Amino acid sequence: MRKRIVLALAALLAIAGCGSSSGSKDSISLVAYSTPKEAYADLIPAFQKTPAGKGVKFTQSYGASGDQSRAVDSGLHADVVAFSLEPDVTRLVKDGIVDAGWSANPHKGMVTDSVVVFAVRKGNPKHIRTWQDLAKPGVGVIEANPFTSGGARWNVMAAYGSQIAQGKTDKQAQAYLGALFKNVLVQDKSARDSLQTFAGGKGDVLLAYENEAITAQQKGIKLDYVIPDQTILIENPIAVTKKAGDPAKAKAFLSFLWTPQAQRIFASKGYRPVDPGLVDPKQFPTPKTLFTIQKFGGWKPVMDKFFDPQKGVVAGIEQKLGVSTGG
Repeated sequence: MRKRIVLALAALLAIAGCGSSSGSKDSISLVAYSTPKEAYADLIPAFQKTPAGKGVKFTQSYGASGDQSRAVDSGLHADVVAFSLEPDVTRLVKDGIVDAGWSANPHKGMVTDSVVVFAVRKGNPKHIRTWQDLAKPGVGVIEANPFTSGGARWNVMAAYGSQIAQGKTDKQAQAYLGALFKNVLVQDKSARDSLQTFAGGKGDVLLAYENEAITAQQKGIKLDYVIPDQTILIENPIAVTKKAGDPAKAKAFLSFLWTPQAQRIFASKGYRPVDPGLVDPKQFPTPKTLFTIQKFGGWKPVMDKFFDPQKGVVAGIEQKLGVSTGG
């Protein structure tokens, strides 16, 4: 049933012009997760002004990372895929849509970095500073559904890892996740939907990408954000598909995205550049304790342990709360 729904979504996106059923010369179909839309609004025109990008047209589709990955897997055409987290690319590698060597470059296939932060009401009236504050009675948390949103999965691993970083056991860290999710008021499909929910007045704190909080401020949304003492480095992948209509143009676009010019555009939208030399420490302070997904063995064991829709840690928490795991 779920696969039929995803196929229908892919068809609707193609009809609506958000994606095309097949590739073509001098055209790039970008299928991406929800939050970098504003960045690509500047990046695409900048690329089109370069010799490699002259005359190249783009179609674009944005949505929850997991949903976007499944749509491409089910037939939505993409020349370039840009997702929140690596497993949404490796799904396409497994099914022959993206080459297994997609990450064989100096940046390991990652185009932007970020960190998990707490977006709070202006002035932080509830004085939310620590992960423990999020589990206190009376604190309303907004967090996307981890079974559709890549950002939500980063949030979960930041929350879990924060406890491990403080010397807690695995059992204690899992118990913390349960307490945290009891305070979650709304689980939207994507990080962008969660931001809209928070901007609409729901909740006291939003678990978010740092770049999403910065984008919200740039749009005039009244919020502050707190970088917790313990948080995770978010790494966002990008890849060219094997079905690209013009592979040379698609690869040229990726090459452009790793240039200092493009990385500075990403930085202007709140993303941390993947080139450490371009990171402004005033704009992007280093958290006291910053860990990566490798602290937990990488995404494969993490997906099995935490995000298996039937038997994962998060599935068990969600089932107790009556929330769909999409499995």
